Amino acid sequence: MNVEQQAQDSAPPESGFVAPLSVGQSQTLLAGIDRYASKVFLWPAVLSILVLSIFPLIASLYLSLARFKFVKGGFELNFVGLANYQKLVAGSQKTQFLGSLKTPGLLGWVVLGLILGALALFLVQYIRGSKFSVSGLFWRGVMVAGMLLFTWLVVHTLLSEGGSPGTVVVTLIFVFGGTIVQYALGLSLALAASQKLPGRRFFRVLFIVPMMISPVAFAYMFRMLTDPKTGPFKPLWQMLGLTDYAWSVDPWGARVAIIIGDTWQWVALIFIFLLAALESQPVQLLEAAVVDGANRWQLFWHITLPQLLPISTTLILIRLIESFKIVDLPLVLTGGGPGVATKSLSLQVVVNWRALNLGEAAAVAYMLVIITTFFALCFIVFVRNRAVEKLS
Repeated sequence: MNVEQQAQDSAPPESGFVAPLSVGQSQTLLAGIDRYASKVFLWPAVLSILVLSIFPLIASLYLSLARFKFVKGGFELNFVGLANYQKLVAGSQKTQFLGSLKTPGLLGWVVLGLILGALALFLVQYIRGSKFSVSGLFWRGVMVAGMLLFTWLVVHTLLSEGGSPGTVVVTLIFVFGGTIVQYALGLSLALAASQKLPGRRFFRVLFIVPMMISPVAFAYMFRMLTDPKTGPFKPLWQMLGLTDYAWSVDPWGARVAIIIGDTWQWVALIFIFLLAALESQPVQLLEAAVVDGANRWQLFWHITLPQLLPISTTLILIRLIESFKIVDLPLVLTGGGPGVATKSLSLQVVVNWRALNLGEAAAVAYMLVIITTFFALCFIVFVRNRAVEKLS
C-alpha cells in the first residue's frame, strides 16, 4: 500500500495541472516583471526626447556651421565652419546683432564702474566665504567676465551718443524690463486680491483671461487696442492729445508698448502663484507680529516677503527664460522696427529663416540658447542661491 501511494505521489501531474510557485519564485518573477516594465515605460519618453529635442539640437548645430542653398532637384549643405557666427560678431550682421557701438558718455562710464565694483565685491565675498573652491572661483570668474561683456555692450549702445542697440540688447531690454514690471505688478495684484475686498473673485478671473489667449491672437488684439486713430480707445487718445502720436515709429515708444503688452498677457502667471503662496502662509506669524506692534510695512518686509522668496525666484527664473523667446508681439506690432529697435533675437531667427538663410538663422538660435543659459545660470548663482542661503 505504501509502495502504491509513493508511486501515485511520484507520478507526473495530469494534463492541465500546474504546480503553484513558491514564495521565492514569485518574488523573483515579480522583480523581473518590474525590471522589464520600467524599461518598457521609460523608452517612449527617451525616444520622444531623442526625436523632439536631441536630434533637432544636433541637426541645427550642424546647420549653423553650414550654408544652405537650393540646387536643381533639391538642396545642398556646404560646411563653412564658424563663418555664420563670424558674420554675427564681426561681419555683415554685426550692426544688426550687436548694434552700433559708440563711445559712452559720463552716465555710461558710471554705470560700468558700478557694475564692475559690484561684481568684484561678489568675487571677494566668495573667496572669503566658507564654500570657496578653485573650480567655483573659475566658473564665477567666467560669469563675471560675461556680465562685464554684456554691460559693456549695453553701455556702448544705449548710453552713448549716436549708438544704437542690436538684437542682443533689445532682447535684454524686453527680458529685464518685462520681468521686473511683471513681478512688481503681479505681487501688487496678489497682495490686493488676498485681502477681503468686494469683487475680488471676479478680478481674479479677469486677470487670468489674457493668458488664455494665444500669443499671436493677443498681439493682434493689442495692436488694435493701441491704435490711436481707429482703435476703440480713440476718444481717450484724443482727450490726452495723442491721436497724432505714432508709437510704432518711436524706438522707445515701440519698446514700451511691447513690454506693456507682454506684461498684460503674462502677469497672470506670477499673480496666480504668488496669490496661492500668500493664502497658504501661516496666519500665526502675522498675528504674533501684530500683537508685538508691527505695522503693515514691517509685516510685509520681514514676514511675507521672506516666505515668498523661494517661489518668487523660481517664477522670475521661468519668466526670464521665456522672455528671451519673445517673438509674437514684436512681429505683429512693429515687425521689428523702426529699424531694429524692437527686433528680438527670436525675430531675427524668423526673418533669416524666411529669407532662407537657414545657416545664419541656426547660428542666431544657438547664440540665443547660449545667452539664455548664461543669464539663467547667473540668476541662480547671484540671486537665487543667495536668497536661499539667507533663509536657511
